[in-house]
Amino acid sequence: MTIKAIQEDLIDEFSMFEDWEERYQYMIDLGKTLPLIDEQYKTQENIIKGCQSKVWVHAEMDGDKVVFTADSDAIITKGIIAILIRVFSNQSPQAIIDADTDFIDAIGLKEHLSPTRANGLVSMIKQLKMYAIAYQTQLN
Repeated sequence: MTIKAIQEDLIDEFSMFEDWEERYQYMIDLGKTLPLIDEQYKTQENIIKGCQSKVWVHAEMDGDKVVFTADSDAIITKGIIAILIRVFSNQSPQAIIDADTDFIDAIGLKEHLSPTRANGLVSMIKQLKMYAIAYQTQLN
């Protein structure tokens, strides 16, 4: 499934909810389905800088796709990283690098986050793309 198709699915899923309380609950539920990072990768090097909560992300190549795992010590943040991993995991490095993140505005996420969580969201996206750039460089 392409990144764009996954983003469209998320937009459709979030549009089913009447209010942001329901959407937050959905994000929390998504966080519970997150492919968890192996404990050995819960290191200082894998913490995303710029997040209010602790968020660990690990990336590795599986064939020609980048596979992400993550965890967070906060339930909302765990839901946010779960959304991003759903979009970007199992994609080629170039697809991740080229992907836009307009779907975040389409689901209304950024406008319903505190400024510190919104900054954390930007940091998460930046880190996922940095992993993709590093892997793309190795492929070239």
